Amino acid sequence: MALPKKGARRIVVDGVEYRWRVSSPHWCCAYDTTTLGYAVEDAATPGTTLVVETGRPQVHPPSPVPAELVLPREVAAGIRAARAQGWTPTAQGPSFRLRHSGAGEQE
Repeated sequence: MALPKKGARRIVVDGVEYRWRVSSPHWCCAYDTTTLGYAVEDAATPGTTLVVETGRPQVHPPSPVPAELVLPREVAAGIRAARAQGWTPTAQGPSFRLRHSGAGEQE
């Protein structure tokens, strides 16, 4: 499933432009809504969406400020980890799921 363009952020990792956004159960019905995560896709040729679960708790409204933030450096690390594990962002197919803490740990 393609990411909604509204609210997506741009990031360039190793010379490739991607779009990413913090995951929301509104656009990805199978997403675990209890943990903070983000989704990434190739900006030029969207194909397989990368869905990353951080393992950190997600704060739901009415809380005005999330307890944790997803930073661009964490997204870049997640992209690199997924690419190393075989994610091909321009290929068509189901979402590529990754559990990545952002601290260099993967499951």
